[in-house]
Amino acid sequence: MTNLPAVLSLDGAWKLLPVNAFRQGFYPTDDDTWLTQEIPAHWQQHPLLERYAGCMVYRRRFRLPDALAGTTAQSLPIRYFLRFNGVFYWAQPYFNGVDLGRHEGYFEPYEREVTAWIASENEIVVEVECPDEANKSGKRLITGIFSHWDCMDPLANPGGIWLPVELIAAGPVRVRNLLLHTEAAGETLAELRFRAVFDADVARDVTLRWTFAPVNFAGAVQTTEQRRALAAGEHEIVGVLLVRDPHLWWPHDMGAPDLYAVTLEVLCDGVVSDSRTVRFGIRTFELHDWIPYLNGARFFIKGNNYPPTDVRIATTTRERCLEDLRLARACHMNMLRVHGHIAHPALYDAADEMGMLLWQDFPLHWLYRRDVLPEARRQARAMVRLLGNHPSVALWCMHNEPVYVVDTRDERMLTRVRTYASMFVFSWNRDVMDSELKRVVEREDGRRPVVRSSNEFPIPGIRAGASTHFYYGWYTIYGRLEAWEPLIRRFPQLVRFVTEFGAQSFPNVESCVRFMDADIRRIDWQRLVERHQFQADIMAHWYDWRAARSLEELVQMSQEYQIKVNRHYIDRLRLRKYRPTGGMMPFMFHDANPSVSWSIIDYWRVPKRSYEAMRLAFSPHYIFTVLEKEAIALDETLDLPVYVVNDAHRDLAVTATARLVGPGDAVLATVERSFTLPADCMTMEIERLRLIPSEPGTYRLELTLDGDLAEVIVNAYAIHVSVG
Repeated sequence: MTNLPAVLSLDGAWKLLPVNAFRQGFYPTDDDTWLTQEIPAHWQQHPLLERYAGCMVYRRRFRLPDALAGTTAQSLPIRYFLRFNGVFYWAQPYFNGVDLGRHEGYFEPYEREVTAWIASENEIVVEVECPDEANKSGKRLITGIFSHWDCMDPLANPGGIWLPVELIAAGPVRVRNLLLHTEAAGETLAELRFRAVFDADVARDVTLRWTFAPVNFAGAVQTTEQRRALAAGEHEIVGVLLVRDPHLWWPHDMGAPDLYAVTLEVLCDGVVSDSRTVRFGIRTFELHDWIPYLNGARFFIKGNNYPPTDVRIATTTRERCLEDLRLARACHMNMLRVHGHIAHPALYDAADEMGMLLWQDFPLHWLYRRDVLPEARRQARAMVRLLGNHPSVALWCMHNEPVYVVDTRDERMLTRVRTYASMFVFSWNRDVMDSELKRVVEREDGRRPVVRSSNEFPIPGIRAGASTHFYYGWYTIYGRLEAWEPLIRRFPQLVRFVTEFGAQSFPNVESCVRFMDADIRRIDWQRLVERHQFQADIMAHWYDWRAARSLEELVQMSQEYQIKVNRHYIDRLRLRKYRPTGGMMPFMFHDANPSVSWSIIDYWRVPKRSYEAMRLAFSPHYIFTVLEKEAIALDETLDLPVYVVNDAHRDLAVTATARLVGPGDAVLATVERSFTLPADCMTMEIERLRLIPSEPGTYRLELTLDGDLAEVIVNAYAIHVSVG
């Protein structure tokens, strides 16, 4: 017998059988009636099932290796557990004909003991159900954006065994779950609190051996042992662990993301019965009136919304996640919002290593029917147990936009009224379900901030509100882009933390031609609307995209508008840094499938021009202005304030230059200032120019920030002057 625990992978070729109804594990044994697919995967990845949704039966036969049979050399009894790491959405497994019980939830690993039925030759049958949601305003599946979203192919269904399947051989005591969190951390000592769940065959005395091993830094391995008495069955133990000379975990822009490999071994009579290893970072994260603090240090959040790495989330790889995070870091982002779903495990591991904070949404998106609440409670606790050890996961949000939305392209007056009513009057989803889920997760975690719901506007005397979403300049239900600033001047609490804004654009031409015709006259616009998320009528409200004479011109036109919208919001939020804004996350980072969308990086990970524009606007050392108007008449004057801000946590010696250039490229004014830019400062006004136009045309305000910087910041703004 090998050392315990031992894992037999059951990935590989499985048999699939689409059915109209399940038969309690009894299906034909003739292989000719079954399809074959490599697992893990979604069933729609099979060429004959590309548009299938509903019920699927999976079957796998395997032989128990001799190395996993019998007992250990020390005669410890062996227990066997069948583990499914992720199945969309309902699963009913049978092991050698024995019903192992129904499970609900796509992201939660679950396992069943099969010791009593294990044999040399074994068969697994799994009934998997993942239907399409028929009632979009009263959904039942807790799958978030995978069942209903305006940024994903509506014909995509995620059904299937999407994560590995394993047979685990352990001793008489199994480690079911391990959750750690930082209680306190000083220079010489860190105090961690743990919660571990064990499954013992009988009441036993055991030894818990803890090992803290540095993963990505030089340091000593620390080991400690504890004696505990376990009752038979499941038993939870809580306690405290001390780590000497702790290395703290920091996001990439504040320090090093130092990680420990924490191993818990449970020993019976001196022999390892089972073990669990997690990667853990010692850190604290707090929000004080929506201003974030990491390990006690205040900082400003600049991030983005992160959809599934791919619409076929089973295809996610570590390399893909690392590349996404590299692009995010290069864009000066320090947080990504895992938007409306729980992601592939590879993303969380990569974020831990890369020092990228994550805002974690629970997979509730828009509206659900009331009988989902009991299951939502259970899965909310499962989310904490699954992801709670990751230092990258900074906070939980229980629901994305719990408002009436069926189709975001529908801007009829009746739809607007229903949406406004659910936002500002009453929503059972937000006011009842999400409030309860927030309490559940606060009890389960106890350390991370928990946000009830996103896009929750404050109402004086009724609710404090949470993060907000703004689509001025895109959805007409909001209004023109210029209408946003007067609103936030009057109600500054609306921008304490903003987690969505943006506009759609086409990908670069080389990506466009992979899912549309290169000749603009032959593009199937209806297909782009129906399958690739293009909101054609809404885009046409802001500019005449149909006048584009080529695909190249359309790409240029749409990306220019997206840049304009994003910078409008970012500049004004950076102006309000800590007064009161604690952070911002535009919508969105990349496409999960070929799409015309709000992304700044397309499905093939080709950055749009809007990516580079956001990289400039997110620069840790930034010089900018906020224009009252971008177009004025010849008889008007315009004030041009010059602002600078430093998000880095060190003072910087800088030189700021502002030049006002006229229509003929004549320099009308130049101002230069040299000074020390304080660490993590609020935005400062350093100069104010005045434009008094003498002729019509386009004027430019050119701004440069140089000095003790990694790169020179060059920014520019155009002001259009017309006659009358």
